[in-house]
Amino acid sequence: MTELTHFDASGRARMVDVSTKDVTTRIAIASGEIHMQPETLEHIRQGKLKKGDVLAVADVAAVMGAKKTPDLIPMCHPLILSGIDVAFTELEANCGLRVKVSVKCNGNTGVEMEALTAVSTALLTIYDMCKAVDKGMRLSNIQLEEKSGGKSGDLKC
Repeated sequence: MTELTHFDASGRARMVDVSTKDVTTRIAIASGEIHMQPETLEHIRQGKLKKGDVLAVADVAAVMGAKKTPDLIPMCHPLILSGIDVAFTELEANCGLRVKVSVKCNGNTGVEMEALTAVSTALLTIYDMCKAVDKGMRLSNIQLEEKSGGKSGDLKC
């Protein structure tokens, strides 16, 4: 197991110096789920919620979440993101939605945190837009699925 890099020799938190790392194409894919009542999913499908098109707003929220990650996660580096793709799929067996986000940049540090933040922001937006009809929704399985680029190479989780 490698050592934690966000702490200095005295144990204080620090932002890692990535200035000597190679600039490579970095991609991270993350996903998560939100489970809800069947009626809530039907409201989303039919666009019957007062706040508007839930998935359109959640899509924009995911992009904003990825772009704002360093404002939320203290030790994240500000990055110039070159692409963010958001996809929603229905979970028929478990009554809900799955959000999958791919984030890409050409840089000297990875975009895993941006992908995870994007997924979380999309799920929270869905919750916010639907909570008036279903306060019992559950967010789950927020995870990194894969990443590529950089010194540590490719990873599939």
